[in-house]
Amino acid sequence: GKSGLKVSEVGLGCWAIGGPSWNDAGNQVGWSGANDVDSLAGLNKAYELGINHWDTADVYGKGHSERLIGKVFTESVKRDEIILATKAGWFKGTADNAFDPLLLKHQFEQSLKNLKTDYVDIYYFHNPFFGDNNKYLRPAAEVVHKLKEECKIRFVGQSAYSKDQFLSVCSVTKPDILQLPYNAISSPFDSQEHDIFSWADENNLGVVMFGTYAMGLLLGKYDLSNPPKFDEGDIRSERETFSMAYIEKLGPALQRLKEKYGSDTQTLAWLANQYALHKSKNAVAIPGFKNPDQVESNCQTMARALAVEEIDFITEVFEDFKAKTTE
Repeated sequence: GKSGLKVSEVGLGCWAIGGPSWNDAGNQVGWSGANDVDSLAGLNKAYELGINHWDTADVYGKGHSERLIGKVFTESVKRDEIILATKAGWFKGTADNAFDPLLLKHQFEQSLKNLKTDYVDIYYFHNPFFGDNNKYLRPAAEVVHKLKEECKIRFVGQSAYSKDQFLSVCSVTKPDILQLPYNAISSPFDSQEHDIFSWADENNLGVVMFGTYAMGLLLGKYDLSNPPKFDEGDIRSERETFSMAYIEKLGPALQRLKEKYGSDTQTLAWLANQYALHKSKNAVAIPGFKNPDQVESNCQTMARALAVEEIDFITEVFEDFKAKTTE
């Protein structure tokens, strides 16, 4: 988009490497199954493969993800070769709202310290929840745009979960880049009236999509004989989409993909990312990873784009799931 940033089509989502985590309300908001040795190796593998867009946030493992990235910046990775994104907006500490200007300034400076850098390429408002009557919207926007003027931030991002949410805040936050959840199964942006992609294209905004694998569901790992099992602090354990009823319902749709394309994880990852990427010429995906093999697999999903008839086939496969999200 208008940012002019040149990034790899598939970037690096750094949520999972933050490890298990809980928010202030006690909800599980992290990922289990990562270890720092593999995480650091994965970051270095991404650098080696030219995956230059790394996406983290202050709350991923309560700063742990940021600190791992900071470690490779001091040891092996040239900071100026990475388009680095981080975020604020979910951690409110003792403030009334996570976007309280004083707290936001602190979170930004803490992120710089964690990341061992003096600037970030993209700084996101991590959600569109700025308090009652958007009380903190303008004050927060002023803080971030001042940081941009000071060259501590190169571009401003806005993350949200529906078109209405984007439209309610973007005139004030003035983002260069939007970040949103998107996957082939179902998305809040599927129907024409909720289509954020054409709006982003009209405004020449970059679009960064997370969750393109639907937290792993699209990779065909789980079925009735292999139900999901997660350690404590893993957000997936609280998701209805990881219930056995949902896994059972998803089975036949995934089977149709496997029969047409093959059942290996690499093929399913390619289908998932390329399906998402067809939504906008300015779109990139940021699938997560926990080890270098997964980084390599993510990288290989850039091999070729899907043809129109392949897009149509995948849309049709998941038609029953989409209907539920656009009522």
